Amino acid sequence: MAEPFYITTAIHYPNGKPHLGHAYETIAADVCARFQRLRGREVRFQTGTDEHGLKMAQKARELGVTPRALADEMSGYFRELFEKLNISFDRFFRTSEDAHHRASQAIWKAMEANGDLYLDRYEGWYSIRDEAYYDESELIEGEGGEKLSPQGTPVEWTVEESWFFRLSRYQEPLLALYRDNPDFVRPESRFNEVARFVEGGLRDLSVSRTSFDWGVKVPGAENHVMYVWVDALTNYISGLGYPDQTADFTKFWPADVHLIGKDIVRFHAVYWPAFLMSAGIALPKSVFAHGFLLNRGQKESKSVGNVTDPGELADRFGVDILRYFLLREFSFGQDGSWSAEAIVNRANSELANSFGNLAQRVMSFIAKNCGGNFAAEAPVQDVDKALREKVNHACAVELPDAFEKLAFAAGLEAWMQAVFACNAYIDEQAPWALRKTDPERMQRVLATLIGCIRDLAIAVSPVTPTAAAKILDALCVAQDARDFAALAHDPAMDEIRVDQPSPAFPRLDMPEEAAS
Repeated sequence: MAEPFYITTAIHYPNGKPHLGHAYETIAADVCARFQRLRGREVRFQTGTDEHGLKMAQKARELGVTPRALADEMSGYFRELFEKLNISFDRFFRTSEDAHHRASQAIWKAMEANGDLYLDRYEGWYSIRDEAYYDESELIEGEGGEKLSPQGTPVEWTVEESWFFRLSRYQEPLLALYRDNPDFVRPESRFNEVARFVEGGLRDLSVSRTSFDWGVKVPGAENHVMYVWVDALTNYISGLGYPDQTADFTKFWPADVHLIGKDIVRFHAVYWPAFLMSAGIALPKSVFAHGFLLNRGQKESKSVGNVTDPGELADRFGVDILRYFLLREFSFGQDGSWSAEAIVNRANSELANSFGNLAQRVMSFIAKNCGGNFAAEAPVQDVDKALREKVNHACAVELPDAFEKLAFAAGLEAWMQAVFACNAYIDEQAPWALRKTDPERMQRVLATLIGCIRDLAIAVSPVTPTAAAKILDALCVAQDARDFAALAHDPAMDEIRVDQPSPAFPRLDMPEEAAS
């Protein structure tokens, strides 16, 4: 039986259209999901939209529409984008669904039954943009002397009746969780940040609001709606059917990884496990907080106004190229900057000139000079064996080991070194010259290269699924022989069949603004 694997993104806040940061996180999760499927695991991949809260209510009021109408429209833009980006989600989840309200009220009741909820009065600082409460000691001073959240967002003094969650009760259980599971929060810098925060002492958390009504109603207190993070975090289990013990919940929970941005690590690594402990529900296995995608040194943000439309980038450069660039250009977990010039340079040097050209020239040569198929009979030489071993090790060992750790750039670097080795081999062996001097040796060289190209296309297929499928189609590789288990078989020892190929990675032109 296939081992289950459950990965989630943070559900995205749809008070505006999606930006490149949303695309980055969701592409990374998709690559991870596709990779695990190719390893033979039964994958559940959930993404979606977080539709409640004061920000949504205020934005709807500004636009003169209902929060539900705004959520319906904006959620549609996210789903459209993810379909364009070839995101293979199993569930696109919306927190406005009735089943989610039922699940959120169920976890609330479980926390209440455990004695962890009580009614009191909240007075303190609240950031509408972050949908987060902050202690006075956490605030920073803005340029005009105003108080700001640690994220640099405006805060306002809030006074209202509120239900509180006894977060203080969970300080020691959380610290024990971190001690016993040092990989619970990744990367290490985020783990250290979370541990320091909890070690500094936890205050009870305000978990309801009465100043607006767009959210999940608190059971038994209908004038209260749940703090948006109680409701939002619950999506990870309500999407599996909680509170019912469904087949999906039994099979996939606890999640293997919650993939999130580093600015919401506290909610996922402190509040969420505390809620689950209180409710008697198993904890997720890990939380991975990636860095920000920077546009000219700044985080992409609707409020700052430097938002890039990822759909336009995909149309301009190609979906597979955008996916590859975002995971190749910088280490996942750290901040990274992008530019149109960097996309073009990376795409041309690695995908078009190196791998795409390798596949195209070898398959075109076979189609032209071997009628599209042959069986290599010449013996395998040491140089052939050395290349096959290098490429197979990169594709079957190095890249998978890195991808398991979400170290996408490192995995793609190993893959790229294997591509370079293939290009060095073809230049050295010169099959175009062997065609006249030693046709049998030429066939062995070509068969060796076909085996390598097959391995390389399978290995990179989670990142560039459409282009990799195009190459594997041209190589006549069966649909059920395109996973990592297939890398154990060497097609270089079989009859080679190649259809007339077309370029999988066309060269891109440098943007005019960069060329001027």
